[in-house]
Amino acid sequence: MFLWGTATAAYQIEGAAREDGRGASVWDTFAHEPGRTRNGHTGDVACDHYHRWREDVALMAGLGVNAYRFSISWPRVRPQGAGEVNARGLDFYDRLVDALLAAGIQPVPTLFHWDLPQALEERGGWMDRDICEIFADYAAVVAARLADRVPLWITLNEPFVHMAYGYAMGLHAPGRALMTGALPAAHHQLLAHGRAVQALRAAGARQVALTNNCTPVWPASREEADLRAADAYDVLHNRLFNDPVLLGRYPDLSAYTPALDFVRDGDLDVISAPLDALGVNYYNPTRIAAPAGAGLPFQDAGITGHPTTAFGWPVVPDGLRELLTGLKARYGAALPPILITENGCSQQDVPAADGTVDDAARVDFLDRHIAAMRQAMAEGVDVRGYLVWSLLDNFEWAEGYEQRFGLVHVDFATQRRTPKRSYHWFREFLRAQETGQNTET
Repeated sequence: MFLWGTATAAYQIEGAAREDGRGASVWDTFAHEPGRTRNGHTGDVACDHYHRWREDVALMAGLGVNAYRFSISWPRVRPQGAGEVNARGLDFYDRLVDALLAAGIQPVPTLFHWDLPQALEERGGWMDRDICEIFADYAAVVAARLADRVPLWITLNEPFVHMAYGYAMGLHAPGRALMTGALPAAHHQLLAHGRAVQALRAAGARQVALTNNCTPVWPASREEADLRAADAYDVLHNRLFNDPVLLGRYPDLSAYTPALDFVRDGDLDVISAPLDALGVNYYNPTRIAAPAGAGLPFQDAGITGHPTTAFGWPVVPDGLRELLTGLKARYGAALPPILITENGCSQQDVPAADGTVDDAARVDFLDRHIAAMRQAMAEGVDVRGYLVWSLLDNFEWAEGYEQRFGLVHVDFATQRRTPKRSYHWFREFLRAQETGQNTET
């Protein structure tokens, strides 16, 4: 069965930040520090999904999706990251899973989508190797409750982004600015992933995946310096997180560190345990030039000549085809089936006087990206699912509530949900898949 669905993340939608025994996450701390997020927005309430989950499951059922990727809040299940389990937190996800299954929707939980328990960050966070076993133990606790009903699990979401924005540049929680000193956070996330794969399988999980954010890398020119810079960026963004998992080895990281002294014997064997799928999040390509001065061995040269989202990201649907076929060419038989675990766009969606939301640009975005995915499939790439980011407008990390990605508009003052034109288009698209018909934008 091909998975057609939507995706969300716990801190971005749940709210109820201090209810029913939930502990603090690094995002609770970060968002409450002045100047960290746009307009000082926090996820304290977000979409209030913790209380409105029945309404949100009904929206998905009305949409006609057969899969829903959500994340489990680590601090809701284990308030201190380790130790005592919060039964009320597990009960919430137990109810959610049952409701999804009753609606004919496959639950696809992600165990970590950036909301690290604050107590673990105070012990070193992802820079501390001990976190790998702690994460595996957390995975075992969640799977013990849910694995009998959940066939597919995702360990981590976008470890590159969490390392780069959270630990290297300080733009996301936990707000560290270690630059290339953040590389141990990459390795420890991957090792934690490997340990969690073992724990999930031991608990009866049938399928396990990892979700990476991937981007096609375009050199700014055919000049040797730009080609070298593009390769260096590809190593950091893509290969650092795909090679160890799929090939059992790290790419050449000499441009960033003189030695991989944080890697121990046996680590790569754990990291490269076979997967049932690779989750791929795609938003846009990246154009790279040689650096202008000292520092990183590349600089972002920007992409022009394409429409952009409200975030300013270039809209390049064929980049998804390029990415997927490139993964197949690079990894060959080592590449497991692929799930598009996120694809979507931010737009400035404003309700009309009659309350409707006509997000025509998002409809065009989804239509063209699905076509690009299908072209990659026609070229031999094994893709098993496509999940739209996102079901709901939500808390968009450091951008607060300024960027809207949802198929459903959320009025954050009233929590009123309004399906947008893209929701209705996707619903009709999915109905057409059932009848074997094509649907037009």
